Amino acid sequence: MTPPSQPPSPPGTAPVPARQLLDGADIARLLRRIAHEAVEAGNGSGELALVGIRTGGDYLAHQLVEIIGQIAGTPPPLGLLDITLYRDDLGERADQPEVRETQIPFDITGRDVVLVDDVLYTGRTIRAALNALMDFGRPNRVLLAVLVDRGHRELPIRPDIVGKNIPTESGDRVEVLFSPEHTATGVFLYPQGDT
Repeated sequence: MTPPSQPPSPPGTAPVPARQLLDGADIARLLRRIAHEAVEAGNGSGELALVGIRTGGDYLAHQLVEIIGQIAGTPPPLGLLDITLYRDDLGERADQPEVRETQIPFDITGRDVVLVDDVLYTGRTIRAALNALMDFGRPNRVLLAVLVDRGHRELPIRPDIVGKNIPTESGDRVEVLFSPEHTATGVFLYPQGDT
């Protein structure tokens, strides 16, 4: 499997190769475990819903809904959340961010909502997602499920369901690679500097 493009190397240094941390089979196993934990967290109440954070979390949420449907017999409702306009760095960005559509075609009020993301880092994406989610109602509770928790939180946010904890340096980059069909096929670590 070819990793995503390499990050630029510091001047005068050789490129640092990406390291594959998880392959498609690893991810499939972790998603199955995350799905089981989400079903247990929903206590079989039938009020469980998943909301994936675009982009990455939305693809994983699609996969989780399918797996939960196999486990519980009925797939939970699925929502897709764009947090672009809720980011705290929106005014600091030089580039114009792409705003994608938010689709939550059900009432979240009173539901146990599992918020899904691919990689948890500083917690700022999750803060933005929580703010955006509250515009759609008042859930009974919100649980956070992530495929990878890489640490280095800047806000007091922690996941309820974690596929894999991966220790990193703060300057490293962790990416989940998706197939054209939006299936997670690999997790890659791009070290910040020297090999």
